[in-house]
Amino acid sequence: MLRTEERQRLARERREEREKQHAAKETQILEKERKAKLQYEKQLEERQRKLKEMKQKEEQRRAAVEEKRKQKIEEEKERYEAVLHRTLERSQRLETRQKRWSWGGSVTPDSEGKTASKRSPSTANLKQAEAAVSKGLSSSSAALLNASDRARRSQLSPLDSSVISRLLAPTQASLARSKSAATLA
Repeated sequence: MLRTEERQRLARERREEREKQHAAKETQILEKERKAKLQYEKQLEERQRKLKEMKQKEEQRRAAVEEKRKQKIEEEKERYEAVLHRTLERSQRLETRQKRWSWGGSVTPDSEGKTASKRSPSTANLKQAEAAVSKGLSSSSAALLNASDRARRSQLSPLDSSVISRLLAPTQASLARSKSAATLA
């Protein structure tokens, strides 16, 4: 009987020992699973943080590119306005010069009658000399000059062509020299 009790006690102790080992193994497994889960969550958070940082950097880069584009457009607009302003100033200065240096003060057709009465008799003589000089040119060379002149002027703006026609027209001084040369001859 003593032996049976001893065997039962030993069997119970072995069973308890196995249960303790089994419980310890299960605890180890649960601990490993918990650590793995924590590691996975940590990696997931790290990935999300990196993605968020990348998105922020991308947004900042896009904002910088957009800002640079707007700045470039603004600079181009300012440059265009400056060029436009300079062009307007030049054309106004040119108009002022034309008015200052024109013989009658104005070049409109209705002002021709008014300015003709202001001209002195020497101006009328200059007109006659101008006609004499024009007749002196051969008709073929005059036609060639006029044709090439008209072709060039058709490519120019009205303002430029009026400037060129003024420059090509003989001045009072050149007409006076022509007249005096004609009278000497």
